[in-house]
Amino acid sequence: MRVAACDCESRASIMPGRCEGKLMKFGTLLRAAALFAAATLAGCGQGQQNAGAALPTVTVAKPVQRTVTDYDEYVGRFVAVDSVEIRSRLSGYLSSINFTDGQVVKKGDLLFTIDRRPFEIVLEQMKANLAQARANLAFAQSDLDRGQALLGNKTITEQVYDQRVQAKNVAEASVAAQDAMVHSAELDLDQYSELRSPIDGKIGDRRVAVGNLVTGGTGGNTTLLATIVSVDPIRFEFTFDEQSYLRYERFAKNRPATPESDPPGQPAPAADAGGVDTGVPVSLKLIDEKNFDHTGKIDFVDNVISTSSGTIRGRAVFANPNGVFTPGMFGRIRVPGSVPHEALLIPDEAIGSEQARKYVLVVDDTGVVRQKYVTPAQIDGGLRVIADGLLPSDRVIVNGLMHARPGIRVKPEEETAPATPASPKTGGGGNAG
Repeated sequence: MRVAACDCESRASIMPGRCEGKLMKFGTLLRAAALFAAATLAGCGQGQQNAGAALPTVTVAKPVQRTVTDYDEYVGRFVAVDSVEIRSRLSGYLSSINFTDGQVVKKGDLLFTIDRRPFEIVLEQMKANLAQARANLAFAQSDLDRGQALLGNKTITEQVYDQRVQAKNVAEASVAAQDAMVHSAELDLDQYSELRSPIDGKIGDRRVAVGNLVTGGTGGNTTLLATIVSVDPIRFEFTFDEQSYLRYERFAKNRPATPESDPPGQPAPAADAGGVDTGVPVSLKLIDEKNFDHTGKIDFVDNVISTSSGTIRGRAVFANPNGVFTPGMFGRIRVPGSVPHEALLIPDEAIGSEQARKYVLVVDDTGVVRQKYVTPAQIDGGLRVIADGLLPSDRVIVNGLMHARPGIRVKPEEETAPATPASPKTGGGGNAG
């Protein structure tokens, strides 16, 4: 180093600018070397510090094993058991409305009244015609009685006598016809001019106001006055595929007796006792509810599978004493699709997503995190049922997932059982997704 410096000094008098440039370049190289050495020493110190750091701690637990039943979920709508359109049999002016829009009505409650005066007049006319027919019958009867005496002494011919018999028969027929006309007029006045509710249910809004002319009859141009739908019980309609239909039929024929579906002490239904439409218990939740708290029974399955969609229509019936369910409302129904069987369950929070696949992180015997793909099923008792991909001996990471990645070593802390989320009732859900 010193020789190079002296050499530069000896040449300074000859090439002063060139020597100064070499000195500056040499100083720059010295500074760069010093910085590199400092960085290397710092990196080595940090590596030694990381090597001595503690392993991340995670909480692991083995899956819970218990008996569960597989469920399928479907979206459907509520429909009324009975739905009636209120239309008048008679034409006339509407004289009164006897309900409030949206009111719950009972069978026989008065709803509408058609102006009764025209029908009262018709009834009086029919009664007068009946009285006239009876008078004619009385005269024909007395004339026949006289003719029978005259026929005995040959005062009248048999032809005249037969005419009197015929006149009496015609008079009797006229009385019967007029009597029927009176009965019809009484029905119009007493029954059809007052429109009463044919069912128990909830009535909609009125479609006409008092004073409007109502068109009645049995044709297609009659006036719609209001509609009534029954609310308790209520039905729920949904559709499911052919494969599910076969599973439900087999499950229904082999399901065990339950307090909800069978009387106490009764054996399980026999194989020929019926299919899924013979009272398989189901549960339901509304769109703003988390749990399947409403219970009912399947009471009908259609007799054909749609050739266009490959689905079949099912129907369940639910009690609705509070009127919460309304026809047309959406809901989600849960249908049992298997007999009770042993299954593995883990907390739903332990399941991760990788595009369309679900996975869990487990810790092996050496403390290394491994990734396992699983097939989640429904929620049971606050835990997610795992249909496939998990072993009873797997140690699933249930806490500390943010510190765990596949392939790294962790410090596992055992937990006796996966923590069950706090829930007042058993929730239910479809396949995780």
